Amino acid sequence: MSKQQGLDRNSIIGLVLIGVILLVFSYITQPSAEEIAAKKQEQKNREKAKIEQLKQSQEAVISENKTTLAIDSTASDSLLIPSDSILNFEKNAAFGPFANASTGNKENYILENDKFKITLSNKGGRITSVELKEYLTYKKTPLILFNEDSSRFNLELTIPGISGGQSIRPVHTEDLYFETTQKNMTVSGSDTKTFTFKLFGATQNEYLAYHYTIHGNSYLIDFDIESVGFDKILSAHSNLLLNWSMLTPNNEKSIESQQHASTIYYKYNKGEVDYINEMKYEKENLVASTDWIMFRQQYFNSTLISKSQPFDKTDATIETIDITSKASTDYVEGMAATLSIPLNEAKKQKLELQFYFGPNQYDLLAEIGNDLNKTMNYGWGIFGWVNAILIRPVFNLLNSSGMHVGLIILLLTIIIKLILFPITWKTYLSSAKMRVLKPQIDALKEKIGSDKMKLQQATLSLYRQTGVNPLAGCIPMLIQMPILFALFRFFPATFELRQKSFLWAEDLSTYDSIYQLPFKIPFYGDHVSLFTLLMAISMIFYTKANNQMTSGSGMDGMMAQQMKIMMYLMPVMMLFFFNSYASGLSYYYLIANIMTISQQWVIKTYIVDEQKLLAKLESNKAKPVKKSGFAAKLEQKMKEAQAIQAQAKNKKK
Repeated sequence: MSKQQGLDRNSIIGLVLIGVILLVFSYITQPSAEEIAAKKQEQKNREKAKIEQLKQSQEAVISENKTTLAIDSTASDSLLIPSDSILNFEKNAAFGPFANASTGNKENYILENDKFKITLSNKGGRITSVELKEYLTYKKTPLILFNEDSSRFNLELTIPGISGGQSIRPVHTEDLYFETTQKNMTVSGSDTKTFTFKLFGATQNEYLAYHYTIHGNSYLIDFDIESVGFDKILSAHSNLLLNWSMLTPNNEKSIESQQHASTIYYKYNKGEVDYINEMKYEKENLVASTDWIMFRQQYFNSTLISKSQPFDKTDATIETIDITSKASTDYVEGMAATLSIPLNEAKKQKLELQFYFGPNQYDLLAEIGNDLNKTMNYGWGIFGWVNAILIRPVFNLLNSSGMHVGLIILLLTIIIKLILFPITWKTYLSSAKMRVLKPQIDALKEKIGSDKMKLQQATLSLYRQTGVNPLAGCIPMLIQMPILFALFRFFPATFELRQKSFLWAEDLSTYDSIYQLPFKIPFYGDHVSLFTLLMAISMIFYTKANNQMTSGSGMDGMMAQQMKIMMYLMPVMMLFFFNSYASGLSYYYLIANIMTISQQWVIKTYIVDEQKLLAKLESNKAKPVKKSGFAAKLEQKMKEAQAIQAQAKNKKK
């Protein structure tokens, strides 16, 4: 080994020994845990003393200048600003005269009457939840219209910018703590009580007050917003913006049915009630001043009404929000409204509002007035009129007797079928007339041959001579169609069916399920509704009876084939369509089909004698026939068509 290699080895050994010595020394001389804690406490004390010194200096500057301090962000990086001072400056910059109200302890208060239990929060001074005491959800839990975590009620106040210039900055009441000296309240009967929150500005003479007045036996809450001295602290801005929104909870059996019935209704001042289509999610600008806004669920609603003056149209919007993409099934739909509240420069002013938290019952909403009852969607046009004039009054009369709603539907069906009996009679009689003339029509076919135009003329001539109107069977069917469609809208919208059981159906307002499928069939669902199944079977018998009734009435060929297809297709279509619909409606159609079949059988067996009917038609041939205007025009058109057809044949020859 060379001398150089020996030196390198000695150097390495020396370095290793030095490193070991340093590690041992540092371990021996390191401070104890108590010494480290003492050092940290000493450092904190020095920092605290320094912060207090800086704080005193800043307070002296504020006292001398009496102006809002602006922090230069370019210089703040080089200055040591204590955390308390930063918070103070941020509070002043963000909340201005409401800086003191930006901090506090959150507390809840309960207002309760015979109808509901409402929770108020001092943070934002708002209603955070509403429980309707008389009702339960489908799962038999307390029915909550909305809760704190999924709702918002906020007034956007505008104050001058920190520079004192023309710029403004918003302050949200939902971020501020209101004050009150009151406690929980309970009221019943005809009694009335008022709960007041106050949001103070820089002094006790400047405040915003929320007055909640509850009545013992009412779904209404008077809500007055009073401002005092706000002309001094708010910017010169004409309106305040009210932000109101919620996610509506899933309270019923079918979330799809709730989605199809949930939307926002509103009424323009001195205008009509309007709404966002239930099948759409969209945002609308309110183009005129508004009297009220309703967040409507399937069977309940939350409505904000302006009593003193309408909400202004400035920056006012409403919006329905699709939340089906969320994994949770706790909520049905999002609803939001931004309303504009006129604000003048008066020292003291009061805005009178009102909340309605309750069921979608026509009589209750009609009693409140202001067209709130028009949010009950019983159908448009003639269908709505039929419900208003016939269906609803009869249903209400039967319901006032206190009998079970299943029996009410049965009696309602009987009454309607009795009212429609003349139409059923006319329809059957028309078919019977055409049926007894069938042999004569067959004879015309043999005589005329394949000339369809001549056969149609001859058939119409026979009908005219015997006094038979071929359209007489169609017209009665058209007359009763509005009643059928009106009932289609009536049952799902009727609150009295909600959670009312009948036979095997636990709730007539939604589908009845006798068997849960392990899979979902498109357009059908994942369950079997027995009422719907029975209704579809009754439709097969009903359609078959009609087919037999009209089999000898002159229909043949393509028309007869189409009727046969409809006999099997319609029940299948109705089975798919009604399977997830209100079982009360399927129950009604089941009874109606059974009654119609029974009526036709009674007419055929005991009322109409086809031999006497044929004799009467034959006697009509001897009477002079006067053509109606329609028949004359039809015959003229057929003659013209026959002439054109003859000319075409001659040209070919």
